Amino acid sequence: VEGEFQVTDEAEAMGPIRYLIVEFPGNKMTGEGFPALIDLVDRGVIRILDLMFVTCRDDGSVGAIDLRELDTQGHFDLTIFEGASSGMLDQSDLDDAAKALQQGSSAGILIFENRWATAFVQGMRRGGGELVAAGYIPLSDIAASLDATETG
Repeated sequence: VEGEFQVTDEAEAMGPIRYLIVEFPGNKMTGEGFPALIDLVDRGVIRILDLMFVTCRDDGSVGAIDLRELDTQGHFDLTIFEGASSGMLDQSDLDDAAKALQQGSSAGILIFENRWATAFVQGMRRGGGELVAAGYIPLSDIAASLDATETG
């Protein structure tokens, strides 16, 4: 699901498309991060392209679960995210997600567009720029680098 700067059929510039898989061990989620996600959407920082919740069964297989089935311990109503699906995620994506999840856990799979970058992308393209690489640096790598800088 790795994305680059893309243009749709209508020639609408888009920001980078990314995905996140957030695991909830023991199928317990409080929903604490969801207001921040809604805020990012409301402010136009990101656009949710697809959001699916899955469970990793004891045999390691992964299947989609209905939002109403998730145990948020009454802290958050996940039905606000119903309909946030473009249909981009399919069973092969769920099978890939299974490799990252522990058995007996649930997870949210989020595909989103970084809308904040759209104007930048348009400007770079008009100026003749081309994207030649993109990616994320894992937080553990950043922490290790900062630790090495502090001790060195």
